[in-house]
Amino acid sequence: MVSGSGICAKRVVVDARHHMLGRLASIVAKELLNGQKVVLVRCEEICISGGLVRQKMKYMRFLRKRMNTKPSHGPIHFRAPAKIFWRTVRGMIPHKTKRGEAALARLKVYEGIPPPYDKMKRMVVPDALKVLRLQKGHKYCLLGRLSSEVGWNYYDTIRTSNMIQSHRAGKKRKERAHLVYERKKQLSKLRVKAEKVADEKLGSQLDVLAPVKY
Repeated sequence: MVSGSGICAKRVVVDARHHMLGRLASIVAKELLNGQKVVLVRCEEICISGGLVRQKMKYMRFLRKRMNTKPSHGPIHFRAPAKIFWRTVRGMIPHKTKRGEAALARLKVYEGIPPPYDKMKRMVVPDALKVLRLQKGHKYCLLGRLSSEVGWNYYDTIRTSNMIQSHRAGKKRKERAHLVYERKKQLSKLRVKAEKVADEKLGSQLDVLAPVKY
């Protein structure tokens, strides 16, 4: 990313799993304004501090805020985790200016890990990780679970898709590890064979070399 390094990567893919919502949004907003293109995957596994019941009550209060005469004019209440995160970032950017509009256009958000990002290197943001930022014992809930409680219908579908992807990745990793192990065994056998041939060629010279621990 831009901050700290001074180098702007073409596109940064962030795995949003187990990051705190507000902290991640603020860091992403700053990067977008600095000109960085950011892609977030697995938005359904973003964490929010506070228990699920409390967060659901807050969201239900938010759903009641609408225009009396024409509710379709706004505010728009997104249910999908990716859109909720997008709206959070939008609130941290001056999106009604040209600069803010361009910054928001550099952000892409997804549930799950769609192609081609499943083949790309993904990074985390240490300053927003739950294990580093949320105090031990404090309650939290997943954004995907909250979304499913307030009207998003794809939580189970995305979770199943993630499990299948993880299983496939694990299978490929095992296959690669097996190939490396077999190659290592073959090299070990060849080494033993080469040592045996060398011993036969040296013959009596080994007795001379033994005292100097060759």
